[in-house]
Amino acid sequence: MRQRALKWLDERLDLGGIRGFIAEKTVPVQRHEVWYYFGGLTLFLFMVQVATGILLVLYYRPSAEEAYESVQFIVAEVEFGWLIRNVHSWSANLLMATVFIHLFSVLLLKSYRKPRELTWLTGVALLFLMLAFGFSGYLLPWNELAFFATKVGTGIAGAVPVAGTFLMRLLRGGDEVTGATLSRFYGLHVAILPAVTTALVALHLLLVQRQGMSVSLKDEHRARAGVPIPQRPFFPNFILRDVMLWYIAVGVLAALAAFYPWELGRKADPFAPVPAGIRPEWYFLAMFHTLKLLPNHVLGMEGERLGVMAFGAAAAFLLLVPFLDRRASRGEDSPLFTVIAVGGLLYLVVFTVIGYVAA
Repeated sequence: MRQRALKWLDERLDLGGIRGFIAEKTVPVQRHEVWYYFGGLTLFLFMVQVATGILLVLYYRPSAEEAYESVQFIVAEVEFGWLIRNVHSWSANLLMATVFIHLFSVLLLKSYRKPRELTWLTGVALLFLMLAFGFSGYLLPWNELAFFATKVGTGIAGAVPVAGTFLMRLLRGGDEVTGATLSRFYGLHVAILPAVTTALVALHLLLVQRQGMSVSLKDEHRARAGVPIPQRPFFPNFILRDVMLWYIAVGVLAALAAFYPWELGRKADPFAPVPAGIRPEWYFLAMFHTLKLLPNHVLGMEGERLGVMAFGAAAAFLLLVPFLDRRASRGEDSPLFTVIAVGGLLYLVVFTVIGYVAA
């Protein structure tokens, strides 16, 4: 029966071609190979987010009157609801960490160089989508900290030149953060962002498969000189190592969920004073603290608006790195872009720590 089922599927899906592709696929063996696994780990954590998010949606009610109570019900009444919510919250934070690690490993190894420009563009777009997931999902419990952090965050969007007021009203569904904001963020978080992200993830994986795993510039030069780069079979050798890392991630998530449960806090009250020590999630802290440090006016321009413009320019620069780094595209080392990458990493780490301590 098993053989007949496989034959039936093979006739319709060409499983023989898939098996041949898997059997022939290899992964370069090099000293920077460890960074390969963070791409797979990011994909795994995204799948955890999808699975736990689907379970939470079954009980969540996206309205200002019921959102907080529905999360309370999930945590206190639904069987293993507390575990699902904690895993969803912690996996979101681990996902952002692996996304940044993956980004900077690609940046420092110049893996964006020709012919992988499109792979880089889709990867950076996925980073922005993950940040949008984090921003939109933070409000959904409708607790005090999330409410005021969202108010601050959407207010920063209002500082965008020309379109700021429009963007702020579009995000909030009005002039203030209300139940309309919650409904918009819910639709964004569970419908629009997942659809766009799924399409981009598929495209990103397709590009990785077509282009193969990148190697360092040094190994590339050796290969051009006739020294072959050792290869490891993708299946089962590489994928087993990937799966072992996923098992470790599951253990870490389970331990964090059990011993450090995600606090729900108090229900949002628009008329309450802003609580002391309010801050966004850690992956927004560097930007938040930078904008906080800027003076009210710089060179005749509002400090916050100037800061938002600077971050927009940094995002555009990040997207265009493969086209700006012409030396890497020619297979040459580019120390300037290495310095920029290290400087960007240090900035994020230092200002995140300072923002956490100062908040």
